[in-house]
Amino acid sequence: MVRTRSDLAALLVSLIREVPNFPQPGVLFRDLAPVFADATAFRAVVEALIAPAQRVDVVIGVEARGFLLGAAAAYALGTGVVGVRKPGKLPVVCDSEGYVLEYGVASLELADGVLRSGQRALVVDDILATGGTAAATCALVERAGATVGGIAVLLEIASLGGRDRLAGRSLHVLLSV
Repeated sequence: MVRTRSDLAALLVSLIREVPNFPQPGVLFRDLAPVFADATAFRAVVEALIAPAQRVDVVIGVEARGFLLGAAAAYALGTGVVGVRKPGKLPVVCDSEGYVLEYGVASLELADGVLRSGQRALVVDDILATGGTAAATCALVERAGATVGGIAVLLEIASLGGRDRLAGRSLHVLLSV
């Protein structure tokens, strides 16, 4: 049973698989699939992600693993969930935002008509690396007229400095490596 933050950290460390040189040489990929597959770990992660959430109207899940966490968090909070997608996945796009990854560039898109002005959103993702994905998601949410009430991530790769790109925002991290 997971009772404390240190119990959760120990469980996560035991389950997260490190895959060297993926998706390209020099990158150490943190595979969270074993965490999602473990019922005790998954429940504990979702509960810990939403614990500091103040009043939110919607959860934003970032493609792709953020969809898993975001949907579970929204269910637990009793809110709706909105997916922020990679290009070419949405039939009607209202906005897009480019960003830099630790090993390339990418962009995200928000579907038209899914966020309402004034909604308070919790952004949920699996990993905080350089902060580009989270910052791009926040920009999309705010340009749609909603407010980012907080960002919650399972794992932070501290050496990549992503936290710095999110200065001034409420950031909740379950495990920092």
